[in-house]
Amino acid sequence: MAPIRDRFSTAHPELHGHGLRLRPWDATSGADVETWLRGMRDPEFRRWNTPLRLVTDLTSARESLLARGQSAMEGTSMSFRVADARDDTPLGHIGVNEIKYHLKVARVGYWVLPEARGQGVATRALLLATHWAFAELGLHRMELDHAVGHDVSCRIAERCGFAYEGTLRGAIFKEGRHDAFRDAHLHARLATDPQPEAEAQPEAEAEAPAEAETDTGRGPGA
Repeated sequence: MAPIRDRFSTAHPELHGHGLRLRPWDATSGADVETWLRGMRDPEFRRWNTPLRLVTDLTSARESLLARGQSAMEGTSMSFRVADARDDTPLGHIGVNEIKYHLKVARVGYWVLPEARGQGVATRALLLATHWAFAELGLHRMELDHAVGHDVSCRIAERCGFAYEGTLRGAIFKEGRHDAFRDAHLHARLATDPQPEAEAQPEAEAEAPAEAETDTGRGPGA
């Protein structure tokens, strides 16, 4: 079997399942850049996440996607545009980030556009991306963290088999600040863990409106 880096960096994966289509973001697509900008400027996203590099306009949105594309080429992360499988309507984003090949571990984060919330999008995308990371990348552990108080992310994580493992003190930026920090909950799922119940019927699981990405403020290119 080829090394994880070789299998990942030479491919442009497209994932299908649970009524979704996941493909890499395209920094040359005006529609993709506009969707990325909308997601990153969403007030609910900003409430729970403070990116290291702010995305405020089309230029910074394109630069952000270019950075994520470069990370994909290097095999250190993969950022997926989440869309409806029937008509390719954009729904949000999910990223498999901070891949550490020697430990076979990565960190996952996501956000969902306001109009797509309450439809189980985050649950379904997380299940699909996690399966890909375990089956295709050969990873052993997937981690997910979110700001303490973001109860929706807690429920999504646990629904998808990401067990709560503890509180990380001062692990992420406070809302709108790069000079202050807040605590985060750490969740993780192992390739050897039992299949979560949501894997069987993810469409039946609906999220509350406050879905947001969990990787920004920690990883590059956000």
